[in-house]
Amino acid sequence: MSLAGRDDHRQGRPRVHLVRAAIAAAAIVIAVGAGAAAGKKPPPGSQPPTGGEPAAPPSGGQPAPSKPAAPGQGPPRLDASAWIVIDARDGDVIAAKGADRPLPIASTTKLMTAYLTLKNLKPNQTVTAAPYRPIASTEILLGLHPGEKIKVRDLLYGLLLPSANDAAQTLAVGVAGSVPAFVSQMNQAAQDLGLANTSYANPIGLDSPKNYSSARDLVTLADILLQNRLFARIVDSPSAVLHSGDMQRRVDTRNTLLNQEPFVDGVKTGHTIKAGYVLVGAGTRDSTTLISAVLGTPSEAARDAETLELLNYGFSLYRSSTPVEQGEELADPKLDYRDDHLSLVAERTLPVSTREGERVATSVDAPDEVSGAVEKGEQLGKVVVTVNGKQAASSPLVAAESVEAATFMDKVASVALNPIVLLPVGAFVIVVGLLLAARGRRPDRDQSNPPRSRRRERRERGPRERTPEERRRMHEERMRRRRQRAEGEGGPR
Repeated sequence: MSLAGRDDHRQGRPRVHLVRAAIAAAAIVIAVGAGAAAGKKPPPGSQPPTGGEPAAPPSGGQPAPSKPAAPGQGPPRLDASAWIVIDARDGDVIAAKGADRPLPIASTTKLMTAYLTLKNLKPNQTVTAAPYRPIASTEILLGLHPGEKIKVRDLLYGLLLPSANDAAQTLAVGVAGSVPAFVSQMNQAAQDLGLANTSYANPIGLDSPKNYSSARDLVTLADILLQNRLFARIVDSPSAVLHSGDMQRRVDTRNTLLNQEPFVDGVKTGHTIKAGYVLVGAGTRDSTTLISAVLGTPSEAARDAETLELLNYGFSLYRSSTPVEQGEELADPKLDYRDDHLSLVAERTLPVSTREGERVATSVDAPDEVSGAVEKGEQLGKVVVTVNGKQAASSPLVAAESVEAATFMDKVASVALNPIVLLPVGAFVIVVGLLLAARGRRPDRDQSNPPRSRRRERRERGPRERTPEERRRMHEERMRRRRQRAEGEGGPR
């Protein structure tokens, strides 16, 4: 290789190194961007949804079948004139006998009185006590004085716990203005609710040929009423103190099962000579509520025993499971501006009971991303357990730990590592590198225009240093020129 070739080769090396560095830098930028995108967890919305699918069975591909407590055990044999037990979740009849037979219902009539009261009056509303004359000395009363001012809430406690007849009379007048007008509304409501075997003659439940209902209609009405929180709280109360009115009063429930069985939570008793002993009962286990009715039992003891037998038989057909455990992580939304996630856990355990063939599903409602500071235990979502598509239980989803809000540096880093930003930057670096490489392959300007380049080179180098011989000749030349100028001017004087 010639000396000139070596110089050109040396001068080309920096360009080659620069191109290689540019391409390497672009490759690193693109790799970091791809890694950042691949390293992120998919948002909860991109994962398979939990809603609408049955809970995972203990083994195999089908939900585990539920079995009665005693294999082959059939419905109970009761002495009641008519009886029924239903699942409040979907209204399914578990067992029944004479469920559509019209029978006297005594004070369970007051369920419709409560229904119209809750529909037309506000709990804190004050009404005036109506005059009431008991027919028999055995009637239960609150002892209201005509004209006494008392709140609707207290009258409902008096109506449903001790079954006070004067409370029923006052509520009827407070809703409709008179008892006959109220009875008319009772029968219209029964028709609207589809209570086909029900008729009312008074708001109290006094024996009358026109005051009757059926076991099926009673549990249907009770099921509707139990969806009202105030009603459900009242009928699950063993006792209460009434503070409004002319005096403070204490009332106690006549449903003795409330004090005997923890799972019993309602509903209403009744007794007259013609109706016998009547009880609309309810019980809850593992978020499953059953509602029962027994009509025409011979005694209070038989009424309670047959109600318990019905409820226990119904619950024996269910199998308990726990689709959601307290503290179980059910969602992990992304933290804004950070490559991290926050665990959301169930605040409480959700046990459910199901019969054979019923399907359990769990659905989660939670955000895909969380912004700002979050405290441990802060509610950020909800989990719902359904049985055959109907809600059976629910729990809040809470933060498993506290997290701070994103810092300024978190936001900067998030933008810098965003693939949408990195990919164009990498492409730009590659283009610049290719342009530099193309420029390095162009012909040398010294070879394409030598005279111009050499003149520029001489100007850049400055005056060349002369040898002693050249300086002597130049000195002699200057002296010669001086003599010529002197002679031209007339010579020396």
